[in-house]
Amino acid sequence: MANLASEFVGIKSPNPFWLASAPPTDKEYNVRRAFEAGWGGVVWKTLGSEGPPVVNVNGPRYGAIWGADRRLLGLNNIELITDRPLEVNLREIKAVKRDYPDRAVVVSLMVPCEEEAWKAILPHVEETGADGIELNFGCPHGMAERGMGSAVGQVPEYIEMVTRWCKQYTRMPVIVKLTPNITNILYPAEAAKRGGADAVSLINTINSITAVDLDAMAPEPTIDGKGTHGGYCGPAVKPIALNMVAEIARHAETAGMPISGIGGVTTWRDAAEFLALGAGNVQVCTAAMTYGFRIVEEMIEGLSSWMDSKGYSSVAEVTGRAVPNVTDWQYLNLNYVTKAQIDQDACIKCGRCFAACEDTSHQAILMKEGRVFEVDDSECVACNLCVNVCPVENCITMRRLDAGEMDERTGEKVPAKFGDWTTHPNNPTAQAAE
Repeated sequence: MANLASEFVGIKSPNPFWLASAPPTDKEYNVRRAFEAGWGGVVWKTLGSEGPPVVNVNGPRYGAIWGADRRLLGLNNIELITDRPLEVNLREIKAVKRDYPDRAVVVSLMVPCEEEAWKAILPHVEETGADGIELNFGCPHGMAERGMGSAVGQVPEYIEMVTRWCKQYTRMPVIVKLTPNITNILYPAEAAKRGGADAVSLINTINSITAVDLDAMAPEPTIDGKGTHGGYCGPAVKPIALNMVAEIARHAETAGMPISGIGGVTTWRDAAEFLALGAGNVQVCTAAMTYGFRIVEEMIEGLSSWMDSKGYSSVAEVTGRAVPNVTDWQYLNLNYVTKAQIDQDACIKCGRCFAACEDTSHQAILMKEGRVFEVDDSECVACNLCVNVCPVENCITMRRLDAGEMDERTGEKVPAKFGDWTTHPNNPTAQAAE
């Protein structure tokens, strides 16, 4: 059996599945239920400094995007950091860590961008026995307007400065949580590294408005006739998160930096994809809020079975496996040729592939008598649109042309050496050499 035990920046947990800092980790009751369900760790919902209390809205806090089957695809929230007293949170963190010593307990923190504020709170967190801290530099709403959250995460100099303070005033590992609301994720990641961060976690939520109430003429969720932007998360943000994780993992200045992957992890496969692109573990929120804590059982079983089938004995063996195959577009092999093919036995004759290709693509699918759909290889550019719109899995696939086979679209034979891209006329490196 694959060993799912995880060690992330020295923090050990029985599996790589952690609950992200969010409503599910707001109190002792929730966290104990999560650990009993099998979660390997939690990042406690963000604590603030002592002072004026945080006050959350008492109306709706969430907006949503659904698929056609009303499956939750994205969740928008306008909730702030914890509104519970600091001393209560600290007491509960200490009790949980005492009773679950084998689980990871990391504490998310957000205080004003002042050295004394960070210096003051860190000893209190350290006294709980927590395994580490996560600096919340990502929250895009509410706290950002107060000069915290993403207001810090969007300024690399602030990230570096606060990270240095934390490394100076605590023995605990420091994880920096990055905001995706930025043009280039490498800038804050590099700043975190310069500041001495032990790891980064990403992505935090995306600034968003999910819907407008067309009767009230206000964004949803609507509070007494008004609405505001919030943080977007869930399965819909996964592609954005995967790309940002991969960018950090393959960038020379940040390669090798431990990454905790966040963003739409709902299944074991999602987790495996984050691991393959460089994450050492994953954090989950929306899936737990949608299906409950016991969803982790499926994640654990699924990841373990897949690792067994592939011969991976540890999570560390999976981490970063796909990173060498992430490249820039200009280095893709244009000698590689595929064509769409339709399995007539599996086809339900819905015509989606035909409509999509005829109207918006390359007119490469023909509709013949009896609603039989066939691919015209002479027009097919292998764009894959037909595969993506087909409602029947594996009904349409892409067949790779063998070396020497004629490409009817170009009238040329496929090169014998698929990988010979170094001298291809479309390779910009080759052009520069000439």
